[in-house]
Amino acid sequence: MRSIETAYIGGAFVPVTGDEVVDIIDPASERPIGTLRLASRDDARRAIAAAGRAQEALGVSRKTERLEMLKSLQAAILGRSDDIRDATVEEYGAPLARARWISRYASDCFGYSADALADYDFQRRIGTAMVHMQPVGVSALIAPWNAAAGTICSKLASALAAGCASVIKPSELSGLQTQVVAEALHAAGLPAGVFNFVCGRGSDVGDELCTSPRVARVSFTGSTATGKVIARAAVETMKRVSLSLSGKSATILLDDADLATAVPMAVDGAFQNNGQACIAGTRLLVPAARISEVEAIAASAVAALTVGHPSDPETTIGPLASAAQFERVQGFILGGLAQGARLVAGGPGKPDGRATGFFVRPTVFSDVDNDMDIARQEIFGPVLSIIPYQDEADAIRIANDSIYGLEAYVFSTDVERARRVAERLAAGSVLINRIAPELRAPFGGVKQSGVGREFGVFGLESFLEAKSIAA
Repeated sequence: MRSIETAYIGGAFVPVTGDEVVDIIDPASERPIGTLRLASRDDARRAIAAAGRAQEALGVSRKTERLEMLKSLQAAILGRSDDIRDATVEEYGAPLARARWISRYASDCFGYSADALADYDFQRRIGTAMVHMQPVGVSALIAPWNAAAGTICSKLASALAAGCASVIKPSELSGLQTQVVAEALHAAGLPAGVFNFVCGRGSDVGDELCTSPRVARVSFTGSTATGKVIARAAVETMKRVSLSLSGKSATILLDDADLATAVPMAVDGAFQNNGQACIAGTRLLVPAARISEVEAIAASAVAALTVGHPSDPETTIGPLASAAQFERVQGFILGGLAQGARLVAGGPGKPDGRATGFFVRPTVFSDVDNDMDIARQEIFGPVLSIIPYQDEADAIRIANDSIYGLEAYVFSTDVERARRVAERLAAGSVLINRIAPELRAPFGGVKQSGVGREFGVFGLESFLEAKSIAA
């Protein structure tokens, strides 16, 4: 049992002043493995003040200094990659292979930002004006529970590259992962206050970050509902806000797709990270004439998956992160049946032999109409809906018939045709014949999937303001 009672403020781990203590639960066993004392609003204020003090020097630092900081952080995270992996398995339930990827990505984020920074021109002439790109100032970085280490490091890397000191608010459901990341970053030896961690409730710590006039920028990743609350709070002090929010991504199998290859990839894309991914392709759009073929291949693909303890190298799907998430997913599976969808694989309840732990049965529905709840709402679990379409135009219409627009996937043997379809999809990113994202390209959504972009040069610029000086 590990007891976490500190925040990271001003370059040191300091006791938090909050009264609430929450249990850290192993989702595979449902047993407590630690406790986390949550930070208070006063702790958030202390962190904001520390970032404000650090901002003065960081804001005028040279590019070479920031590059050295990024390289130091990359090495520090790499040095703790095994610990980050283990915490992700233990606290979150990520399968071992996914946890390894997360730990590597957390380190790579700093390298990607260093690459973007190295080639970036902070001054450029436009007409008679000289345009200076300047750091926006103290930034609040709010990370979700489903991708704690990677999201923290990605946001911090962009903020630091731009010269912005940060206050990081991770989810209270990721206390163990956050502590390991904070310890690793501390070992890099950066100036005090350049980054700070306060893990607390959104109602006090989050609210303070979003309303404080000393915070200039908020970068949030999480649900659309919470993103709207943050945007409303931030507008009172005209903070710069970027929101990476919910998704209900469509995967389109064009009529010339190689189903034997595409369908298993589509299942993997829908069930990545135990299905707890905003980019999961949970709507599988299939030519009506090929539905039966797709159903058979999908059922075989699901049967080949191993649902098990996340530390087992053979496991492909681990438990969901919490009891609340388990109940949410069960509700959607039962709702799909009630609304007339037909099971191809899985269903309600836990997998055989998994009486303990927040495990769900990987589930595939067919006979799904795009108006059903399982096709409209983000489920955040391994639940895939097969939806028929009549022709290419109908596929595009169905894919775009959503309040969300984060990511989309297109499979075809004709890449140019797939590109033409991709251009017509209302999504921030489209992947063709692949499910692995390009982590240097801009990432973000349209419609209610968010505002703004992250990663690479676009992530760097999201922490900068343009000042024009004409003489």
